[in-house]
Amino acid sequence: MGLVILFFLLCFVAGWALALAGLGYASVQLWRSRRQPWVRDHGHPFVRLLLPAPAYLRFDRALAVTVLLADLWLVSGVVVLGADGIFTEEWMGYPGMMDPGGQGYQAAAVALLRATAWWSALAAVLGRCWTTTAVQLSVLPLSALWIASFDTYYT
Repeated sequence: MGLVILFFLLCFVAGWALALAGLGYASVQLWRSRRQPWVRDHGHPFVRLLLPAPAYLRFDRALAVTVLLADLWLVSGVVVLGADGIFTEEWMGYPGMMDPGGQGYQAAAVALLRATAWWSALAAVLGRCWTTTAVQLSVLPLSALWIASFDTYYT
């Protein structure tokens, strides 16, 4: 087993705990800033909508770190589960027997990552979390492109 696949395995095993810890930290940030204004008081209404108050920006940054950890967990799960008989990349080591039911795994994993990116980015836009939106629209589509480039037994 290579070091890279070991890294992804550790991210898959412990990533959910890190993502939950990040969500807890974001919730604490949200709770601490409940008495502070979340919308700027001065300026044009459009600017006040686009530029949230500093308390809301702290929450947005904490949420961006949380979704980055959750994205790392999701991508590592796809890589670790696909390394067991579907993907044939050299850095993954010998995958063992070919999984006959895994022919559509790569396409389904790419579709899952892309759909997760767009739906979570839409939710972040509706919540005016611009940093979180940027993280979601940069990490998951690039991860989907990376996973789509893997060699499999079927290609």
